[in-house]
Amino acid sequence: MATGTEPPATDPHPPRGVRTATRAAISAPHLRTDHWWRAPAATAAGLLAFVVYSTWRAFADAHYYAAPYVSPFYSPCLAERCTPMRAGPNWEIFGGWWAVSPAIIILIFPLGFRLTCYYYRKAYYRSFWASPPACAVAEPHRTYTGETRFPLILQNLHRYFFYAALLVAGILTYDTVLAFRDEHYAWGHMGLGTVVFLINIVLIWAYTVSCHSCRHIVGGKLKHFSRHPVRYRMWQWVGKLNARHMQLAWASLLSVALADLYVWLVASGAFDDPRFF
Repeated sequence: MATGTEPPATDPHPPRGVRTATRAAISAPHLRTDHWWRAPAATAAGLLAFVVYSTWRAFADAHYYAAPYVSPFYSPCLAERCTPMRAGPNWEIFGGWWAVSPAIIILIFPLGFRLTCYYYRKAYYRSFWASPPACAVAEPHRTYTGETRFPLILQNLHRYFFYAALLVAGILTYDTVLAFRDEHYAWGHMGLGTVVFLINIVLIWAYTVSCHSCRHIVGGKLKHFSRHPVRYRMWQWVGKLNARHMQLAWASLLSVALADLYVWLVASGAFDDPRFF
């Protein structure tokens, strides 16, 4: 005799997603009354603008060097077809067979670092995939597999892209030092481009070391902070930067685009680099 306490029959094809029996039975898509869509829309617009600009510049293969400045999109230059840069990052590892823009070789490393970054995952998951579009707003997808399948399983490579990002940041630091020369390669000079490069490299380093992987590498496995006072101090410092990881992500994204834009304007002859001394 049925008593009403028996468990329901198991459905061989149970519904999935946000409309399952284990979720709150709310007929409306969401109960938010604010303009929740503005944040993902603005994020999508900002990221799309950068993607369009960086793609154009990467395939342009021109106006990326104006002594002493080299675009961060093209540094280091790893093909023979690169514009010669005196004492610059000309590393002809790929020889003469590389026929397309040399920027394609190097951009995969900073791009991979940003694509797998924890903040950027949230940014483009919400803005482009609506997964979910905002807090307390149901996503339109019926299933959710997380980052357990291709291609999202590649997100687990983030810590390895972090090591590559450190190398790239070191090279851009070298480029910034070279920016203290004039167009004739004489040292002891400073132009507006030098200031642009200084701001960019500070933001690049701040964004890189504020990474969650960096914080874990510095002190994530320590069980006794008292036994590792130096690493504990570093962990605290990285933690403070990590709290501003989103702001640093956007600031460094803007600064690297502006640094490239500045080099393009000078190299194309749009204006001369103003010199302070």
